[in-house]
Amino acid sequence: MAAPALSDELSIIDVDAHITEPHDLWTSRAPAALKGRVPHVEGEGMDRRWVVDGVEIATTNPASVIDKNGRKSRGTEFFGWQIEDVHEASWDMKQRVSVLDEFGLYAQILYPNVAGFGSERFMKVEDDDLRLTCARIYNEAMGEIQTESNERLLPMALMPWWNIEQSIEEVQRAKDMGLRGIVMCSDPDSIGLPDLGADAWIPFWEACNDSDMAINFHIGASETSFNMFGRAAWESNGMRRRLALGSAALFVENSRVMSNMIYSGIFDRCPNLKVVSVESGIGWMPFVLESIDYEWGETGAQQEVPLQKKPSEYFRDHFWGCFWFEKVAPKHLIDVVGEDNVLFETDFPHPTCLYPDVQEYIAEISADWSEERKRKIFQDNAAKLYRIDLPS
Repeated sequence: MAAPALSDELSIIDVDAHITEPHDLWTSRAPAALKGRVPHVEGEGMDRRWVVDGVEIATTNPASVIDKNGRKSRGTEFFGWQIEDVHEASWDMKQRVSVLDEFGLYAQILYPNVAGFGSERFMKVEDDDLRLTCARIYNEAMGEIQTESNERLLPMALMPWWNIEQSIEEVQRAKDMGLRGIVMCSDPDSIGLPDLGADAWIPFWEACNDSDMAINFHIGASETSFNMFGRAAWESNGMRRRLALGSAALFVENSRVMSNMIYSGIFDRCPNLKVVSVESGIGWMPFVLESIDYEWGETGAQQEVPLQKKPSEYFRDHFWGCFWFEKVAPKHLIDVVGEDNVLFETDFPHPTCLYPDVQEYIAEISADWSEERKRKIFQDNAAKLYRIDLPS
């Protein structure tokens, strides 16, 4: 039986969930000459690996903590799971739509696993053209998922960020396929490219600005960002504590990305850019916004880049944050963050996901909200940002 919706008229949109890529996602769509070079699975059982052009880029662990019987793992046992061990909705998107119905959700924004959260794992492959093909096949597959789900599953497009010109082209290509946003690497400078605030990236930002495509920075969307997971915990901690501390550290890493975007001055040039900090929570945002204002004045940074507004004032027009487990921020900080800048997520089926208590959590944290606030945060903000047609 489907879970009761928040209200009879509300269509809840989950803005962060993940697809466990089926093992034939790339090979079933690649030209015959490339089937052995695009991402595919090699090996048997627990020794299987995702391989591109002879290079291992990832394990085949499905990054799902929901087993095939619907039980959620709350430890580290899921490290040993394979695609056969997890809930079908992790990789079967028809089953995913059924899960949306079960938990009273209308639509879901989807992010990748195999390529990394910012397609950074493709950089293990030397062939630039092959990397582009890998990203494009993924995006085409995501377009199919969106269509087949009747626009209820909305994957974000991977960017070939290692090539700025190709990225500009892929923004438009994704828009033409009907996709609603992109997922971007946060640190292209990690491979020697200019950082995202450099002039070289201005044409890319202008392409995003003109196409009305939301720019999504998922936590861990680069080798630099994801390293927070590995270095957060002391080695003397056990594996469960290291997993907990690494996960928590990843959430706040996006404060660095957001602050750099604001300080870069790009929003004065591209006034329509829309940036989402994905899977990072919202509790840290008031402090960071206050601190970047204070330090901007204390250091005389205005002499380098004469921003037209205070740094924090760019947040209301250009940024959105997502929450899913927090209690303090949704209950007490919404007025500071801004109810127009907050989105709801579940992170299904990843280790921190709300499953199975989605509606219970929603009811608890929104108990004192006005109907207008509920409508904005659970439905309207995401619908406007990702251009989602709501049921009448």
